[in-house]
Amino acid sequence: MSSAFTPSNILVTGGAGFIGSHCARRLLGMGCKVTILDEFNDYYNPAIKRANIAALGPQVKVIEGNITDAALLEEVFAQGGFEAVLHLAARAGVRPSIEEPELYINTNILGTFRLLEAARVHGVTQFVFASSSSVYGINRKVPFSEEDPILQTISPYAMTKLAGEQICSNYSRLHGIKTVCLRFFTVYGPGQRPDLAISKFTRLIEDGLPIDKFGDGSSARDYTYIDDIVDGIMGALKRREGEPCEMFNLGGSQCVTLNELIATIEAALGKKAVIRQLPDQPGDVPLTSADVSKARALLGFQPGTAVAQGVARYVEWFRATRARGVEVC
Repeated sequence: MSSAFTPSNILVTGGAGFIGSHCARRLLGMGCKVTILDEFNDYYNPAIKRANIAALGPQVKVIEGNITDAALLEEVFAQGGFEAVLHLAARAGVRPSIEEPELYINTNILGTFRLLEAARVHGVTQFVFASSSSVYGINRKVPFSEEDPILQTISPYAMTKLAGEQICSNYSRLHGIKTVCLRFFTVYGPGQRPDLAISKFTRLIEDGLPIDKFGDGSSARDYTYIDDIVDGIMGALKRREGEPCEMFNLGGSQCVTLNELIATIEAALGKKAVIRQLPDQPGDVPLTSADVSKARALLGFQPGTAVAQGVARYVEWFRATRARGVEVC
């Protein structure tokens, strides 16, 4: 289990996004001082991110800028007095990374390096990095364990996340920064990004429009509800003991096929999907499945939200948001 220590002054990169805004809300509720650094880029509608920030209230400090900007980071860290960095900012998505690999390399690798360098210069000794289950590639051993050898990623996005883990390992061992790398497994829930499957399928089925189903529907993902993910992140922020650099899976421990996911969304909406069948997409892995025994033992991680329950909560949030005249796309 994690120790009782919780940093009280935290920089959250990507804090205007889905996971970041949920983490910021939890930290504020714990009485922490929170500074958010976010680029508000147009990967999806920036208005959604600005709404996330507005909902956090005036007690959070927001800085707009790019994590690759060394001069900006120097200013932010010099003034911040941070005890910890929660690094969630990244260019996300497997498929867009195939189209723009240089953008992903620049943001996810160079940006992570510059944040760690700023942390080193300014004496920040706690750094939590958002990695991804995609680093496992086509892993033939199920469920995926942190001890599994990672021999081959299959997308630029996955490659950049694996590189980020290695940069964390370098800085932990060379410069004494405690780093924790969290491999997220398909996070979903209220406020999630509109490009993710549950968001897209919910919106299109609700409107009677066709959804794209890639492959035969047998591909499976370990879906993890946002509240469970935030619990795991809080455990990582508290962790001071252990190895200088540690990797943890954060998953829901419940594999759901694409066909099952569609059926679950249909049940929550009370509507049937119109399906447009398409071939498999390059870069997609056939299965993700998390062994979370290490996170249970050392972070106190206890994922407890079933997919049917989580999807129902998302649908309720989606409909309530639309009823207020706000489009979440």
